[in-house]
Amino acid sequence: MSTMPRPQHSPAGIAAVTARWRVCLCAGVLLTPLACLAANPAWLVVGGHPERGPALVTAYGCGGCHTVPGVKGARGNVGPPLTRFGDRTYVAGMLRNSPANLIRWIRDPQGVVPGNAMPNMGVTEADARDLAAYLYTLR
Repeated sequence: MSTMPRPQHSPAGIAAVTARWRVCLCAGVLLTPLACLAANPAWLVVGGHPERGPALVTAYGCGGCHTVPGVKGARGNVGPPLTRFGDRTYVAGMLRNSPANLIRWIRDPQGVVPGNAMPNMGVTEADARDLAAYLYTLR
């Protein structure tokens, strides 16, 4: 488990999210505001802090099996490389790539596909959100 401190939501961070929504609405995306966020799915991971991702990849040892861009020493070749993960259609080759499915996979890969090569690593809900948000930045 990670003992890294969780970032606090600052007024400036909340204002930035509010400003993004205003831009979406002003751009004429009135009927489907989530379409504006589709270009950056990390924003869809509620409570996720992508800046914590690289440290969590190291803390959980993800780089022992996966190549993870931007993470020193994460050059494993047991699992698939996570390069351009944010552009992928599927998680584990079978789940639609959505924040909920990705978080579920990170937390309990054996529960999703029993017997697959990825072990359950004891990733907390909060850390899974941060890892998912980070993976969506990889484009």
